[in-house]
Amino acid sequence: MTNEEIQRVTMPKWGLSMESGKVIEWLVSEGDELQEGQDVAEIDTDKIAGALESTWSGIVRALVVEVMVDVPVGGTIAVVAPAAVPQDEIDAVVAEAREQLASGAIEDESGPKVAEVEIDGRSISYVVLGDAESEATPVVFVHGYGGDKNAWLFVQEPISGDRATYALDLPGHGASSKDVGDGSVATLASSLVGFLNELGLSKVHLVGHSMGGAVATVAAADPAIAGKVASLTLIAPAGYGPDLNAGYIRGFAEAETRRELKPHLQQLFADQSLVNRQLIDDLLKYKRLDGVDAALALLVAALLDGEKSAVDVTAEQASFGGKTVAVWGAQDKVIPASNAGSLQGKATVQTVDGAGHMVHMEKPKAVIAAIKEAIGAT
Repeated sequence: MTNEEIQRVTMPKWGLSMESGKVIEWLVSEGDELQEGQDVAEIDTDKIAGALESTWSGIVRALVVEVMVDVPVGGTIAVVAPAAVPQDEIDAVVAEAREQLASGAIEDESGPKVAEVEIDGRSISYVVLGDAESEATPVVFVHGYGGDKNAWLFVQEPISGDRATYALDLPGHGASSKDVGDGSVATLASSLVGFLNELGLSKVHLVGHSMGGAVATVAAADPAIAGKVASLTLIAPAGYGPDLNAGYIRGFAEAETRRELKPHLQQLFADQSLVNRQLIDDLLKYKRLDGVDAALALLVAALLDGEKSAVDVTAEQASFGGKTVAVWGAQDKVIPASNAGSLQGKATVQTVDGAGHMVHMEKPKAVIAAIKEAIGAT
């Protein structure tokens, strides 16, 4: 037996701004047999809490940290190894891990790498995670209205285990240029098409949330990248029915203070307690950037027709022809799951209990499973 059989469970890096996290609750105990895909611990990232899913197999030999203690990203929080590994070797790894945590001498090279590319005169910011040399088809994540590349913090990492993954900021969002042209889904989709071409991605799976679902659908049907999109995973997508919460769309754009913004953000989640101060402050910081007000106004005008959706991408989905999987939160108050009827017979549709519009943040396992179903073995 060698130390190569000892596996370190480390604090993950969920999102670009995450520097540390806390174990809120251990979901395993010392002596438990750990399986790949099993929940190990509930982790608090300041923005939102989520379950750390195991990529390790073996016996949980030690829990290195206590609950509610700040641990830097990359710090060892547990040790997993076969039962035959001597206890003194486990003790040595635990002692070393605790010494590193106490000294702060932890170098973490994991997590997404930030880059940018120019598309049609706009700077597009994106992150890359996973093995760029992998032969598996890459996955590209497209966020929704008012979101950014960090929205995929619980989903991108698990999907990147065997392939390269990309998450971009659409024009008007995140760190990308705030020029959205006419604000239409077609304009945003042209930026996505340009992104795929500029990065030389010959085949991709697209995953889109809300407005990003409509953007991904239009891009997938674009003749300029015919055959490049292998599958679509749509999460509470816009453009697949007339019903949506116009009050939320307008309210998000118009809110100027924490008090004004909070009730709108609470409509995104089944569990409204997930809307914490950090989440609100981060979005207010984004909304105060130069050019964001004008960008959101154009997006609102393009997304709404009175109190209904102005976007219809069902024809593009029909012409796409590839595999489509859609996921809705049963408690979605922004784009209700009733819109899924337009995908009857054209896609696999899953409705997730206990989730609102942000299914990928509230129930990431369901979204990860849907993405894996869509991408299959490619």
